[in-house]
Amino acid sequence: MGLGDAVDGRVFHVKLPGHDAMARRADEHVVPTRVQLPRRVVDRPARQVAKRLSMALLVLAITVLIVWVDRKGYHDAADDTVDLLDSVYYATVTLSTTGYGDITPYSDSARLANVLLVTPLRVLFLIILVGTTLEVLTERTREDFRLKRWRTNLRDHTIVVGFGTKGRSAIQTLRATGLRSEQIVVVDPASKVIEIANAEGFVGVVGDATRSEVLLRAELQKARQIIIATQRDDTAVLVALTARQLNRTAKIVAAVREEENAPLLRQSGADAVITSASAAGRLLGLSVLSPSAGTVMEDLIQQGSGLDLVERPVIKAEVGKSVRETDDLVVSVLRGHRLLAYDDPAASPLQLTDRVITIVRVSHEQPLGHPGLGGPRQYPASARETGPQPGGRGPQPRP
Repeated sequence: MGLGDAVDGRVFHVKLPGHDAMARRADEHVVPTRVQLPRRVVDRPARQVAKRLSMALLVLAITVLIVWVDRKGYHDAADDTVDLLDSVYYATVTLSTTGYGDITPYSDSARLANVLLVTPLRVLFLIILVGTTLEVLTERTREDFRLKRWRTNLRDHTIVVGFGTKGRSAIQTLRATGLRSEQIVVVDPASKVIEIANAEGFVGVVGDATRSEVLLRAELQKARQIIIATQRDDTAVLVALTARQLNRTAKIVAAVREEENAPLLRQSGADAVITSASAAGRLLGLSVLSPSAGTVMEDLIQQGSGLDLVERPVIKAEVGKSVRETDDLVVSVLRGHRLLAYDDPAASPLQLTDRVITIVRVSHEQPLGHPGLGGPRQYPASARETGPQPGGRGPQPRP
């Protein structure tokens, strides 16, 4: 199969050697694969140099002042007197450990000041001068240590392939459920995009996610779930194939632009496929027919505030009851691998091994954790705070 060959009436572009399937433009430069950990905000190099130079000048000025105050305790081999220029000269050669010996302290106070004050200042001066060199030498060691510790501690994390609009929105939803930023790894071929992800606190891997070595650098074999949010459908298929080959148990969720490509992506290993273009079109059509309904759907999509869709296990008090008898607004029941609608006769009575998908109201102060996304297991306490409406459909505040 060559570049642009058709499969079942669908055309896909196959990655050739030397090409980056995730590249946004044909001329985009492919950077070497590497892992970038979030860094603390540091000053610009010029500002750092200016700070070090200011500190060095301050140490020099303090040393000159010490010598000038006790200048009568110093002996100059040239004229037996020490003026301001001699004080600057002595401070400079002393701090730089040159020490020509033409100016020497001979009084007890001068010698004591050299031992207790000048010597510590000399050490501080040398530390300031070699600080930049030491920082360069130790930076690589620190990065290697941080990377090794990150790989050791990383477990059950989430990999997001693509940090565009879809990838960012997916991460926002995950963060709203309580997932920590340390548990999210972003993979993108653009180094500038990864720098933005680092600035937001996420670990980034620069490279093409269709390559196995890139996903292995993201520790995909230990990941719990993978979100594929690439800009091209053929790239999403290749990423799904590669990811499923490396991790047989991880949950893979992918987005495609064209609905006709969704079945192929499921065959490639994706557990769930979202058609972004069709979903946006349906929401537009719904908003035209009923703006209020569109607003409600938009609220449901935005996780962490207003109305949220939450999947939770059935509690013991609900076992044996029908869906309409629960205190929460149940819309679906997940029984094994079957997803049953709330009005399906097979959904009732509820079983202990069932999971229910409910609509709950949350606030920014108390976001609901989603156990399926790695967040804290926090379920709505509606059974304690609310009572059923007439007919049992949904919560109603108790009087």
